[in-house]
Formats: sequence, C-alpha cells, structure tokens
Amino acid sequence: MIRQRMAFVLMLLFTAAASGQSQVTALRAGRVLDGRGGVLQDTTIWIVGSTIVQERQIGASVYDLTDLPDLTLMPGGIDTHVHIGWHFDADGKTHHASSEEESAEQAMLYAVENAYRTLMGGITTVQSLGARLDLDLRDWIARGTIPGPRVLTSLRSINQRTGGGDPAAIRQRVRDLAADGADVIKIFASASIRVGGTPTMSQEQLDAACGEASAQGLRTAVHAHGPESATRSVQAGCTVIEHGALLDDATLDLMMERGTYYDPNIGLIFRNYFENKEHYLGIGNYTEEGFAQMERAVPVALEVFKKALARPNLKIVFGTDAVAGAHGRNFEELIYRVEQGGQDPMDAVISATSRAAESLGLGETLGSIAPGMEADIIGVLGNPLDDITALRRVVFVMKGGVVYKNDTSRGPRP
Repeated sequence: MIRQRMAFVLMLLFTAAASGQSQVTALRAGRVLDGRGGVLQDTTIWIVGSTIVQERQIGASVYDLTDLPDLTLMPGGIDTHVHIGWHFDADGKTHHASSEEESAEQAMLYAVENAYRTLMGGITTVQSLGARLDLDLRDWIARGTIPGPRVLTSLRSINQRTGGGDPAAIRQRVRDLAADGADVIKIFASASIRVGGTPTMSQEQLDAACGEASAQGLRTAVHAHGPESATRSVQAGCTVIEHGALLDDATLDLMMERGTYYDPNIGLIFRNYFENKEHYLGIGNYTEEGFAQMERAVPVALEVFKKALARPNLKIVFGTDAVAGAHGRNFEELIYRVEQGGQDPMDAVISATSRAAESLGLGETLGSIAPGMEADIIGVLGNPLDDITALRRVVFVMKGGVVYKNDTSRGPRP
C-alpha cells in the first residue's frame, strides 16, 4: 500500500512538471489596499503561479477562487529590521544567557519557530540584521520547504573594532560579507540607547564601510541614535538610519535632502523589553540603569518620530528591531506609530509595503498589489484605514502565490 501511494504521488508530480502549467488563483475581495496609496472596492486579484497578472493574461478557464468579501486585502508586511534568531532559552533568558551551550540545531529550530510566527502575523518579508544562521534559514525558506517570510540578512555586523578600526580592514570585511552571501551590510555607528547612544565610528570608518558596500552593490543599514553618528552615516552615503531615537531637526533635514531612509523602531522594541524585563535583566547592558535609559528614551523617540512625519519627503519605513518575545507581533509597531505618533494610516501601510520594498531594492517585485508583482497578500478583518488595530486580525496569508493561512471560515471576530 505504501509503495502504491508513493507511486501515485510521484505520478502526480511528474504530470504537473511535464504539463508546464502554473496554478491559476483568483482572490475576490471586498476591499484592496494596493500598497501604493490606492483603494479598490469589490475587485478580483488574478494570480498565475506566484505572480499577480491582469485577467486577460490568464489564458485558462479553470482556476481556484477564494472569496474574501469581508476582508481588507493588502500586500504582505515587510519588516526591514528583525533579529529572526533571537529567542528565550529553556531557562527563560534571552539566548545570550543560556545556562548550557546551545547546539546549532537548537538555534535553527528557534529561528524556524520565529519565522513561522512572523509569517502567521502577516509579515511576508523580513530583513534580519543579522546572524550566520540566517543564511541557511533564508535559503531553506526560499526553497519552499519551510513556512516563513522571505529573508534578507546581513550575516554579521561591522563596528569600530572591526579589523582594529582600520578603514582598509573594514573594506575587506565588507568584501568578505559580500562573498559569503550577505544581502545588506549592518553597521554600528553608535552605542546602544541603554548606554546613551553615543557615536562610535569615525567619518573615515563609515566612508570605508558604506563606500565599499556601494561598490559591491550592497545596501547599508546603520545603527545610529544621535545626530553625530547619523550625520556621518548620511554623509558616507549609507542607505538607512536605524533607530535614530535622539535625532535633531538638522539631521532629519539632511536625511530628507539626501534621500536616506529612516527606520525609527519606536514602539514594539521598547514595549517588548519592558514586558519581558525578567528575561533580559542581568545580561550585558540589560541592567536596571539600561532599562531606565530605555524608559527615558520612549517619549524622546516618539517626539523625534513626530518631527520626522512633519517632513513629507523623508522616507520613513517600517521596521521593528524584533528580538526574543516580539516575533509575530510586528504590526504592533505600526499600530503604535498611528495611535501614538499620529502617522496617517495609509502612509503607515505604504511604509510597511511599497516603500519598505523600495528601501530593500525590491520595489519592482514586492510591496504592491499590481500586475507583475509577487503575490504576497494578506487579509485582515476590518479596515486599517479606519481602525489600524485591524492589523492585529490577520486571517489570510499568501506568499508567492501559496496560501499559508486561511482562518476566514471561523467567521467575524472583534
């Protein structure tokens, strides 16, 4: 019987491969946010394989129809800053403080778990900044054998100690990362907010890191909290400023003028640390004073975000800095930005879709619901434009034309 079943499965696979036909899918929705600022009512999205197409391009009369009249569909969320492998060990502490040495197999399983939670939360692409295990996770998810968001990774990071701080050594590290398969270069231009966020890298060092990355065709994501570290990074031609909790008007203006992206990380990261304080406390700079520094930074970072919003040409993107405890709750950052920061809901959606894709160099294929784009589509109960908390109610997830979640049969929920 087992042999018969195996033969039947192999026959089906051979037939599908030989036919060369792609699956045709139709999603009929009551409302669609296209990720670029457009809203469509009572429309049908046509998908061939993994790609959104126009109806006249289908060339087939047989297709799978999924009727979603009560949902708002939008592109899958793109979180430009996560740490997909960060987790709490069996001892309840963040993985840096494991009481026993953790095996590579255990570390990867935690990362797979985090990836699954992230996908189920409506995030279909992440940029993980970054660890070596991200590379294998990225490639296995891309094979379609593990459910998770599309992963981009920095693999490792660069700081003032890299190569003893020598600019030539920093350039070599960038070349090494490029050769190893990194998608982006992560740079620490300032200290953690828990120790004041002071600048740590010189202009020459940042020029070397971002200049070499550009020469290698790679983007750069720079951890920079204050004006000095951010200004140096912008002048070095770096791609995006991460955090920026202490930025001033002049630095925000410079970022806007130079077209530098801004990823504030002002909501979920702080909330997650406070909710899970006991899991972090006593590890590295996760001290009582470090937590006090974060408490003081919350209102400051929020005010900086409001100043950033007042500059309509400043390219603000969606990123959470999701660490242990935050995976799968990514959209809480967007909710905070709208409810507490005053961001326009449509702009918030765009920041997490087409603008985020653009910042990753993927704007031609991801972040929008339009012909020719990848079919990364999520459905939420409610309308995020009227109630941003609808993003907590993700009931449908498609990535690359494959449905990974469809809870619509459960009926409406508050």
